[in-house]
Amino acid sequence: MTTIQLIVKPDGKIVGVYSDTIDYRTLGKPSVRRASYVEPTNDALWTADLAPVGGPRLGPFERRDEAVAKEIELLERMIGDPDFAG
Repeated sequence: MTTIQLIVKPDGKIVGVYSDTIDYRTLGKPSVRRASYVEPTNDALWTADLAPVGGPRLGPFERRDEAVAKEIELLERMIGDPDFAG
């Protein structure tokens, strides 16, 4: 079973980290945008850059899945912050 964190903002906007496990169209008209970039470095390590949502660059990590896990962890904390614009 997969758990998905969705936050309903006071204005009715729903924000969360995208997952293919649900059909977001059932919640209204979805707007999906990139929140980060997980990319390799020149020395074959991995970083997660959350600049698109005003976040930091994480890493480097030895494996891509480590970078993705930290990326998701931080994004979920960010969307839970009442001041996060989304």
